[in-house]
Amino acid sequence: MSPLHAETAENLPTIDDETQELLRSSLSDLKQVNSRVTALALFSANDTLEDISTRDLVYLTVPFVLAGVENRTRFTEPGERMINLSQVQNHLKTFVSNLAYLGVVSEAEHTLHTQLPSIKDAAKRREAKIQQYKAERDLRARIEAVRKRRRQRPVSDGSSNVFDLALSLLPPTSRSSAENSDDESETEDILREATLLLLKLCYVQACSQLESLEQELELLRSAPAPPSHPPPVANEQHEKAKEEISWKLERTPHVNVEGPLLDPNGKPLQPFTILPSGTSDRARFQAQVFRPSHRLPTMTIDEYLEVERQRGNIITGGGRQSETALTSSEQLAIDSEMEGTAFGEMKSEEKRQKDEQWAQFKDANPRGAGNIMNRG
Repeated sequence: MSPLHAETAENLPTIDDETQELLRSSLSDLKQVNSRVTALALFSANDTLEDISTRDLVYLTVPFVLAGVENRTRFTEPGERMINLSQVQNHLKTFVSNLAYLGVVSEAEHTLHTQLPSIKDAAKRREAKIQQYKAERDLRARIEAVRKRRRQRPVSDGSSNVFDLALSLLPPTSRSSAENSDDESETEDILREATLLLLKLCYVQACSQLESLEQELELLRSAPAPPSHPPPVANEQHEKAKEEISWKLERTPHVNVEGPLLDPNGKPLQPFTILPSGTSDRARFQAQVFRPSHRLPTMTIDEYLEVERQRGNIITGGGRQSETALTSSEQLAIDSEMEGTAFGEMKSEEKRQKDEQWAQFKDANPRGAGNIMNRG
């Protein structure tokens, strides 16, 4: 499969039928390429990295790409998914072992990216993940530096998968033969360096994918077996019979409806319902059952304050407004001065009677008359 096809399959949603068709076509091509690489014995345990030509190095990525395509294949049954994951694991392990015995990755890089499953301490695992992330970021920066040396356009922020990088590292096809002959040696060295960096980046991602695949396999193994689904018709009949058993009693043949409900032994002789069968009645009983355990309020706060005000339990007045307001005597004096009006005459008469009552009270109760404690 060409890098362009790999990039297309990587960016499309897996659930689409169009994506699955493209994945099946790509998987067929990749399996054919893989079989040819195996038949030609391009890589063997007796070869070293220097023995492999730059043009053949790219075929080391075939198991990695094959695993990526197979991992995106859609399956509905857990058993089929487990078989698929095992095949993906085999492709990734083949890719990792090929890079290991050829010496593409150093011993330190191999230890860094394979030590995570054996670390149990959370802090150490976090530190190891940070080191792996920094190593992967450094590889991407080095690949970008090689691309700048080849005067290629920078990769956009959204293009972060290895297929995009592989596509961007392909040699340009628009150069003349004279330029190719002049820069052949330099192009060969740059292309080899770029391919090796890309292989290391694929190695980093392969180790991370192997850990994720192992976790997914463990979940699938521990998942309960899916229940067997009966035919739709039988399932519908079973649900209907179950509902009848829950809400009704068995019909006794040849039973008089007008007869007794129970026999002498207490066995029901005819169907009956405990609750009313009406929908409104059932809803009413249900509303009475499913309610809060505490008492709900029967009026709003404003309604409660209005009732308390009518009872006289709320004191009004006071404050700055009450201090500046006129007293009843002062208001009566002002109203009595409104001469020429019926209201003024009425208030004047009211003031006169109030003054007269006060004069009578003072005559009947002279000053000091109630003082019985300090008599001389």
